[in-house]
Amino acid sequence: MTANANILPIDSADGVRALIGAAPRVSAWVEIDQASVDRFAEATGDRQWIHVDPQRAQRESPFGGPIAHGFLTLSLIPVLLERTLPLKQRFGVNYGLNRVRFTAPLPVGSQVRASFAVASATDAEQGGLQVVWNVTLERQGSERPVCVAEFITRHYF
Repeated sequence: MTANANILPIDSADGVRALIGAAPRVSAWVEIDQASVDRFAEATGDRQWIHVDPQRAQRESPFGGPIAHGFLTLSLIPVLLERTLPLKQRFGVNYGLNRVRFTAPLPVGSQVRASFAVASATDAEQGGLQVVWNVTLERQGSERPVCVAEFITRHYF
């Protein structure tokens, strides 16, 4: 995954607030390969065969092959956000998630992208800005998203 050189960073809380009600920003497509799924399985200890055994998944799963972990899909959100809407800030933190749903499987080998819309931006302690993002992760060629979530971040400009 590479950042788009044409994307200008947002350098203030007002810049983020200006995105409330704006059209969602959409990331570039990213391929989910078996090596990434295997690394995620190793890091988390979740080695369920539906993710890490392509031959068995092809034979036995209802999806016709291995699928990415839901939490692997979810973990793409922060990096896709940074590459889609870079924030020129002192630092930022993930604050949490609301209403997460994995609405469709993400087969290994698929392309996925995320759309980000600012639902709200409110002042937080110590001069921070708390942002609630409506995020939709979609698989190329599918009408149904693979994940929808409210992602909450805090930013310090």
